[in-house]
Amino acid sequence: MTDEDFSQVSMLSLFQAELETQSQALTSGLLALERDPIAADALDACMRAAHSLKGAARIIDLMPAVKVANAMEDCLVAAQRGHLRVRREHIDALLQGSDLLKLIASGSSSESANSEVETFLAKFEELSLPEAKPGPQDSAADFATPDHPQEQLATTSSANLLVGAVPQADGSIGSDRMVRVTADSLNRLLGLAGESLMEARRLRPFADGLLRLKRLQSDLASAFDNLHAVLPPVSNDAAVVEALAEAQRKLRLSQAFLAERLDELDSVDRKATDLANRLYDETLASRMRPFEDGVRHYARTIRDLGRTLGKRVRLEIVGGSTGIDRDILEQLDAPLGHLLRNAVDHGLEPPEERLAMGKPEEGLIRLEARHNAGLLQIAVVDDGRGIELSKLRETVVARQLATRESADTLSETELLAFLFLPGFSMKAGLTDVSGRGVGLDAVQAMTKQVRGVASVSSEFGHGTRFQLQLPLTLSVLRTLLVDVDGEPYAFPLAAISKTLKLQRTEINVLQGRPHFRLNDRQIGLVTAREVLDRGEPGSEPDELSVVIVDAGRGDAYGLIVDRFLGERELVIRPLDPRFAKIKDISAAALMEDGSPVLIFDVDDLIRSVEKLASSSGFRALRRAAGSPEPSRRKRVLVIDDSLTVRELQRKMLGNYGYEVQVAVDGMDGWNAVRSGPFDLVLTDIDMPRMDGIELVSLIRKDAHLKNTPIMIVSYKDREEDRARGLDAGADYYLTKSSFQDEALIHAVVDMIGEAAE
Repeated sequence: MTDEDFSQVSMLSLFQAELETQSQALTSGLLALERDPIAADALDACMRAAHSLKGAARIIDLMPAVKVANAMEDCLVAAQRGHLRVRREHIDALLQGSDLLKLIASGSSSESANSEVETFLAKFEELSLPEAKPGPQDSAADFATPDHPQEQLATTSSANLLVGAVPQADGSIGSDRMVRVTADSLNRLLGLAGESLMEARRLRPFADGLLRLKRLQSDLASAFDNLHAVLPPVSNDAAVVEALAEAQRKLRLSQAFLAERLDELDSVDRKATDLANRLYDETLASRMRPFEDGVRHYARTIRDLGRTLGKRVRLEIVGGSTGIDRDILEQLDAPLGHLLRNAVDHGLEPPEERLAMGKPEEGLIRLEARHNAGLLQIAVVDDGRGIELSKLRETVVARQLATRESADTLSETELLAFLFLPGFSMKAGLTDVSGRGVGLDAVQAMTKQVRGVASVSSEFGHGTRFQLQLPLTLSVLRTLLVDVDGEPYAFPLAAISKTLKLQRTEINVLQGRPHFRLNDRQIGLVTAREVLDRGEPGSEPDELSVVIVDAGRGDAYGLIVDRFLGERELVIRPLDPRFAKIKDISAAALMEDGSPVLIFDVDDLIRSVEKLASSSGFRALRRAAGSPEPSRRKRVLVIDDSLTVRELQRKMLGNYGYEVQVAVDGMDGWNAVRSGPFDLVLTDIDMPRMDGIELVSLIRKDAHLKNTPIMIVSYKDREEDRARGLDAGADYYLTKSSFQDEALIHAVVDMIGEAAE
């Protein structure tokens, strides 16, 4: 938006922008005053913010806001002059005033706003001492008085968004003018800048090709010289001598010409690459925001939550100027909120307990941001009681997430990983703040969504640290390129635990599945060719290239690729939505030479590996290890949106030898049933995205799937529900209450026979 476009911005919108900025300054100052009630700098900053808001509200004739801001300013001026000492009640009231100004600016009904304003003003009357009220000469002068310095500040503050757009004396526009650019425009611009960078890099391979041509010309010149040396004397044949000399002369001219062009191309390459890099960096920087911009409001949240829980707590932001991609900063809001609330509620001890332990009464939570090795590191650190591993171990056993024997063998890292499981909580009861076990699961989900990694460490009695390792931007991805069947694929580096070269002699077969030992862990192996259904390699090298990915829950898999191609930074290009979801692939990118490369969806890839691991996969690896091919097991697809029911069915069928694949809802099940042959489909009815009745109807209408046996397993046991399912095409209807008497297994055996053929 140029300077001529500011007429399109309403004055209320400008006031709202001013309010956002000034309320942040006001909140920061008030929180500082809560720790030091006579801090002169904080008092001055708060007073100026309230005064500016009063003037800005008067500009647009928003009188309720003028009254609120004036009362706040009077209180702060009285504190400056020593007429009152700022107490917690004043801080609460001033923060309430800031919230009330936002309510007024949002356009709430005037009757409701006026009522809240009157209540607020009456509260301030009670809090203010008689001598704290300034006289007429001390209160804000009439707005029209231009020579009052503070009033002049208020006059200009609400229009400060316009000031930068005013033409200067030389006709130029101020450098700080406001420009309206949509997020989509920035994304497209960054994509184009990334493409220009890739195109600029294509010059280098071209220049390398010409350099090879120069070497060939040098070899050709040497060959001519050798030919001239071995030819018999032909001094009496002037035509031959002249022809040879002319050929050598033209060859040297072409060498000189090629050398000049190479120098020019090298210069163009350097300049084009430098320009493209600078364009990309500037475009990327335009998407960046200081970390503090997105997290400053948490100081108020933490303070209010601490008071609610009877705790004194202070938030310290470290690395506030660290630049973060706007999209990532927005997506961090909810996860960081969960982590900070957990830190206050779970982590920090009550004041009396802290004092008894020799800690300060006020708890400290640090929110840190920094760049490290091309990644963004976000940490939430508290100085509270930490996590008691013995109690966590007991909780894991009590929730039947692990047996006592296996829980006792878990390492600290493996044990802490349970905190990120859905529904997991160490709280005994529910409160308005925590106890539901959804916070850390949301943190994990968001981190994976942006291709990052979440981890936790703790020292009991001293505090807990939650660490998020995220990409600097969602538009550029650091990857490891690998070759699979002659095609390049990219692994996001953040999803890789380790890469290594593995000798075939190190492969063992455990329970029919290839493994190898790494740091006292058994790592399952699968070839990327089998996962991608790209056939088997023509030759079987003795040394295998392995990429290890972490599947969570302490499990990891090694994917064997044909070879490593090195690390690359790729500009992500989303796939055409008409392709829908492509199995094991998340996006694409272009290489320096313009050739495309597919980027793995590692979570999807792990699911494919687990399916292959539970089937008769790993054929080539088993043959190499001398293991016989197993008999075919019958495959069952279990579809249910309940994790508990889904896992119960999977374990029951798996224990009886069936190969089980699961799907989390009807749509996921419809995609799965078309991906490979199943001997039986077992589905619930009530599911999101697509219910079981619709799924059964689709299967029966598909020419390739219509003969697949289908069993409905549902809580609904009414006769009309049973009839509805069977009418849709199901072969069997079973209620979930029959699980305990193994009726499910008997029904499956009746329909498709025993597990192994």
